[in-house]
Amino acid sequence: MSADTLIFVLAIDRGVGPEPLTLHRTKAAVPFGGKYRVIDFTLANCLHSGLRQVLVLTQYKSHSLHKHLRDAWSIFNPELGEFITAVPPQMRRAQEWYAGPFDAIRQNRYLIERNRASRVLIVDGGAIYRMDYAELVRAHVENQARITVAMRAVPGVGSSTQARLTLDAHERITDILPPTHQGQDERDGSATEDAEHFETMGVYLFDKDFLLQELDRIEVGARPDQDLALDIVAPLVSEQSVLGYRFGQPRGRVTPDRYWCDLATVDAYYRANMQLLRAEPPIDLYQADWNIHTYQGQYPPARTVPGPVTGTEGVFVNSMLAAGTVISGGGVNHSILHPCVQVKDGAIVEASILFDGVQVGEGAHLNRCIVEKDVVIPPREQIGFDPKLDRERFTLSEEGIVVVTRGVWD
Repeated sequence: MSADTLIFVLAIDRGVGPEPLTLHRTKAAVPFGGKYRVIDFTLANCLHSGLRQVLVLTQYKSHSLHKHLRDAWSIFNPELGEFITAVPPQMRRAQEWYAGPFDAIRQNRYLIERNRASRVLIVDGGAIYRMDYAELVRAHVENQARITVAMRAVPGVGSSTQARLTLDAHERITDILPPTHQGQDERDGSATEDAEHFETMGVYLFDKDFLLQELDRIEVGARPDQDLALDIVAPLVSEQSVLGYRFGQPRGRVTPDRYWCDLATVDAYYRANMQLLRAEPPIDLYQADWNIHTYQGQYPPARTVPGPVTGTEGVFVNSMLAAGTVISGGGVNHSILHPCVQVKDGAIVEASILFDGVQVGEGAHLNRCIVEKDVVIPPREQIGFDPKLDRERFTLSEEGIVVVTRGVWD
């Protein structure tokens, strides 16, 4: 099956997601869950699905992503026809960047033509979920579809970012509609089988020959090119066989936790991380045969030590601590600390996410914060307690999450 399916992972722009965190990196490269990057979840799906011809289309501030792909994902064997390759704009036909997802595919038409695969799977590299793509391919072949669109059941009124689908009795898509407003019931990222409707997930499988025909038929600039579902697939549903594939089916090797989140806002990103600290997280990161592969530096183990001045023991409660982290007389509660974080004597970190190399000075207190890589929090600084003061210095989300970026104290 791997030889018959070529995968394009879209990581070409900043993304709709947590804007302050994408100032220096694409959304697919944003850290997540204490040790991962967002794109690791999509690439792990490819790995475990046995689909190992992967082209990652990159563009916006891609150095961080390229470095991660090199360090974490140089694991496939090219002698067996396996690869994960970053493909920035090649400008083969014109001196232009990727104008959108469909244009990115069009500009890399030669990679499709020269590959022996008979199908092309196009996926978004900026969402968190686990899915057995091999089962989607199997359903596509069994139903002789031209296009198969992965869809998830959504309770309530739905989300503000994903297109809605209408289906016939055979789960063929009959219409694709723009997204509605955000529903409170949808926020935990999970779906239920008795939901009112279905939404897209950024996963599209095309027959190769049909996709090449569409690349010829749809002229450059003839349609909007922001959303594959709305701009490219929707006009085809009345004339082609477009299959809807239900996400979270019992078929396949991955446990059907049915979790999916596109990290559309800072608040969605924060909630998705904090959900990992639940006694039973909504996404299963602990399935032994579906681990999320990533790069981990050769750092020493995380540890707690007494503070050098107070002698108080460093403590952490219900938190994730990555390698290289040292809590030296400080306290960490309900938080996620990425590698090499330092929490100094008397400092308190609550309900926060700290990226690589963050230092929290003596006596500082953080509450409901996201702190960017390598930021040094001065001693006795208070963040997350005075919204007016926080808004003057940092980015404050709609739900009061403080995003601390570099340069504030320079």
